[in-house]
Amino acid sequence: MASEVYSPTTAPNPTTSWCLIPSEHLDQARFVVKLTQVLFSSVAFLLEEVVSSCSSCFALYLFEFVTCTAFLFTLLLLILLSTSLHTTFGITCWPSLDFCYTTAVAVLFFVSSIIFASDNNGSTLEKSAVAFGFLATLAFVVDVVIFYKRRGFPFLSGGKAESSNGGPVTAEAPAEKERLNADGE
Repeated sequence: MASEVYSPTTAPNPTTSWCLIPSEHLDQARFVVKLTQVLFSSVAFLLEEVVSSCSSCFALYLFEFVTCTAFLFTLLLLILLSTSLHTTFGITCWPSLDFCYTTAVAVLFFVSSIIFASDNNGSTLEKSAVAFGFLATLAFVVDVVIFYKRRGFPFLSGGKAESSNGGPVTAEAPAEKERLNADGE
């Protein structure tokens, strides 16, 4: 009897983990692709940072902005979706956010890589940075394709729009069966 009274009142939650493990938002294949994105964008950023001179600095600065932003935000997204940290935010539409972010970064990486490839001094560092920019673009496109093949377009479910929390959208509230107030009251 005494052991029942003085036993712990809470049990540890074995599903909570702080280590990087694929979750319901990020399976193992997409986890590896996101790691590849982080790697390629960081290498492209580091190579671009070593470039000492530029003929037209707009292309270099645009490429720098895109590579740095992609590296930091992809790393943040990878950590959030691979741990239980994503539950601490009020965001309920992680698949839509992930799809839109990955698609936008793929387009930005592609555009900035083309601009930087067409307008640079032709040094080995610049050519290497551009190559890693295109590799990062490919990694982001592969991620979008894998996402689409496994989960479909995140904004539609069977031809019907989804609510912001991932559940089905109810068309209209059901009519009341019994009126609570009379019209004259």
